[in-house]
Amino acid sequence: MTFKYKNVYIKDTATVAGPYEKDGPLGSYFDKTYKDLYFGMDSFELAEQKLVEESIQILLKKTQGKKEQIDLTIGGDLSNQITATTFGSKDLKTAYFGVYDACATSVEELIIASSLIDSKRIKNALCVTSSHNMTSEKQFRNPTEYGAPKPHGATFTATGAASILLTEEKTPIKVESSTIGTLIDYNQSDPNNMGGAMSGAAAFTINKHLKDTKRDPSYYDLILTGDLGKYGKNILTTYLQEEYKIDIAKNYNDCGVMLYNLDAQEECLAGGSGPVCSALVNYSYIMERLKKKELKRVLLVATGAMYSPTTLFQGQNILSIAHAISLEAV
Repeated sequence: MTFKYKNVYIKDTATVAGPYEKDGPLGSYFDKTYKDLYFGMDSFELAEQKLVEESIQILLKKTQGKKEQIDLTIGGDLSNQITATTFGSKDLKTAYFGVYDACATSVEELIIASSLIDSKRIKNALCVTSSHNMTSEKQFRNPTEYGAPKPHGATFTATGAASILLTEEKTPIKVESSTIGTLIDYNQSDPNNMGGAMSGAAAFTINKHLKDTKRDPSYYDLILTGDLGKYGKNILTTYLQEEYKIDIAKNYNDCGVMLYNLDAQEECLAGGSGPVCSALVNYSYIMERLKKKELKRVLLVATGAMYSPTTLFQGQNILSIAHAISLEAV
């Protein structure tokens, strides 16, 4: 399902990141970074909530806006009951949607907000997402204190929070269209191979978007997936070529690969993951390039693995999904 929008724009964005992201190649593009994973708090869960609060505060300061002027807040993260963004945004006291689509959450938020703004139900919406390496590892795999080793093909959950304000007011960056993804089951069950689990959904959505809009991949200056990592990135380009006869090799990259220096940061394994992985890249570096018109058309394809430890223990596969949103410099 693909929508086109007439009057949806990006007012501004804000990003707060952790130490591994700070030391990555995009570290200078983030609004605020930290040197440790506690951020002055007593637990990792409270630390993630603090990241959300700070990204919202920075965004309101950058847009010179007041929380009373926000029509709707949409938040989502990886924690149980999405508590990081729920508690982190509670002081806004706005209408609130809590959403969950794993690592595809950020683009799901943008699609919901854009659809409501374009239909003139609301005038603006603040979208926020986060993830924290330690809270995510504890919830989905093992507490890091266990010291459980990971294979090199595993991805590394990014730490940070990212906020964006969408508006009906014209700005230099327009939300042009979106494509809602479909749940895909490609018989994957390895929680340490997120790239393999999600690449099929990314291929499905990219093909769907290009088919619905009658576009060639060359229409975009850049096509970005959310967090397939370096191995999932290769799987996607091969799968698209073989299954759909689509070649994106010339204008494609993955946010999980871009977020870290994988040659030097060996602990980041195959690349970044988590809802904030793509949001940190898109809401900082990509937005800056769109503002400067170094990029004119970008297709963001956030990818998510829809599973829990319970479903895996009970022998079920990892379902995946990918949502796409098209941004244009105007």
